[in-house]
Amino acid sequence: MSTTSESSTETSSLIEKNTKTSAKNNCSPKDGLEDDNSSFWKTGSRNVLLCILFLQLCERVTFYSISGNIVLFCTSELKIDSPTAATISLAFHGCCYFVPVFGGYIADTVAGKFNIILASAVLYLIGAAILPVISCEYAEDISYEMKQYLFGVSLLLVAIGTGGVSASLSPFGAQQLEESGEGAIRSFFSWIYWFINMGSAIAFLLVGYIQQEISFFLGFLIAAICILLANGLLLYQCHNYVTYPPEGSALTNIVKVVTAVSFRCHHGNESNKGMNLKDRFDYSKESNGGKFPDGDVENTKTVLRILPIFSTFVLYWTLHNQMYSTFFLQGERLRVKYNHFTIPVVVLNLSNNVVILMLLPLLDRFLYPILDQLGINFSQLKRISIGMVLAILGMIIAAIVEIQRKNIMLQGHYLQQNLSKEVFNASDLSVLAQIPQFALIGASEVFAGNTGQEFAYSQAPYALQSVLMGLYLFTSGLGSYMGSLLVVVVNRISGASGNEWLPNEPNHGHLEYVFFTLAGLMTLNFFFYLWACGRYEYVQPGVKTSNKYDEDGKSISLDSIIIQKEKDESLF
Repeated sequence: MSTTSESSTETSSLIEKNTKTSAKNNCSPKDGLEDDNSSFWKTGSRNVLLCILFLQLCERVTFYSISGNIVLFCTSELKIDSPTAATISLAFHGCCYFVPVFGGYIADTVAGKFNIILASAVLYLIGAAILPVISCEYAEDISYEMKQYLFGVSLLLVAIGTGGVSASLSPFGAQQLEESGEGAIRSFFSWIYWFINMGSAIAFLLVGYIQQEISFFLGFLIAAICILLANGLLLYQCHNYVTYPPEGSALTNIVKVVTAVSFRCHHGNESNKGMNLKDRFDYSKESNGGKFPDGDVENTKTVLRILPIFSTFVLYWTLHNQMYSTFFLQGERLRVKYNHFTIPVVVLNLSNNVVILMLLPLLDRFLYPILDQLGINFSQLKRISIGMVLAILGMIIAAIVEIQRKNIMLQGHYLQQNLSKEVFNASDLSVLAQIPQFALIGASEVFAGNTGQEFAYSQAPYALQSVLMGLYLFTSGLGSYMGSLLVVVVNRISGASGNEWLPNEPNHGHLEYVFFTLAGLMTLNFFFYLWACGRYEYVQPGVKTSNKYDEDGKSISLDSIIIQKEKDESLF
């Protein structure tokens, strides 16, 4: 075991070596801590980052152009029945949420972020290019069985492509700003989220309309062209990117550390059994006589601190995804027709996008810089907490709208309206009454969803940035599945009394109870989040670098040596 003075000398030597290495690359490791630009627009990496942002825009246009009308394309063009089409859509979206974890793992351990983005984008392009082929008029000579097979191959390639891109693109973009400070990185995550929502708005408004009213061929052709542009943008600046080699199997090392510590908890000697969990991990370090490199142990502790925060996002995304399910069912039963004009229910989803597109620039260009100048610490965890509260308020507003909707119907103020060849008994309450709940969910996404990405990147050990970003995206998929499971459980319990809360016809159910239940569960989830925040310590890495080795060949992670931990004591 080395003495304190020896460890200090070794650390100073490593930092000095890294500083010299950074100087050769015209970057100082101190820049990221002292020169904290308030916006990435002011940095020298602006052109590179613009390519990354527009790449993200094109990728999202392609993704939502394909995913937005899967069910309609299956039923109308491929002659697939509705239940099977819905299953295909669910399976596709499930793959899109699961793949980022594996894509991130490959990026961090084997391929590197840039290589995995490039490989994924190429697969993405191949998958997207198949769709115009099978939807073209001359494709009538192709059998439906062959079209269905090619469609499945296309969706698989698109799912792999979007998963690989999603896990690594945001961390790769932020990697270009590591010498520009936290303000620039925060600004980048705000703007990449802005471009994501702009891409979805373009897909739903323009491409979705083209697919439904003109032809699927033209809509899918636009999607394929967009991902082709994304590939071009990625390659355009390929010689100017800041890249690092993959760190190796950091995730495997973490599993080994956790396994060893868990085994010691149950089978260790009496002196070990009296230790708390933190001391048990520290006891495993090589510097304390253990068998694991200090960096691996510190990385393990960091990941275990992050996981409770991540777990609270699962229910958040369950609430968020109500926009595409229960909010839509509610909107169908509100007045959407005025004389000869019809307000498409799906357009209300755009109010969510509009709020995000308006709010993100205001926060990035005005609020955050002002708070920084005033010395107010508007930390990531604080921003996420605001987002969760706004999501709760959105559910409460939705419940109030549902109560008002049903009361108006009970008073005899209802009408029959035809939507997509289906007749609904609708309340005379305008569908515009839903705008506040959509707006609150949109605002919550700015604070929680966007900041969650920033948190995943900034707090992850360098060797696990893409993995943890993929894991964060995975919480969104779990949230979707939890929403489906919640409907089954709620109907099973409420159906026991013969009065399901969410039957086939919501007018005969209690949608307001569903919204209040979600708000209540999210409130409990929020209290758990506050508890997790109270125990969390921010990790501020001084320098991003590969593992170094001492004279004995033992691995030393520089991230763990010059790490700074700050307790967010002002959170409450």
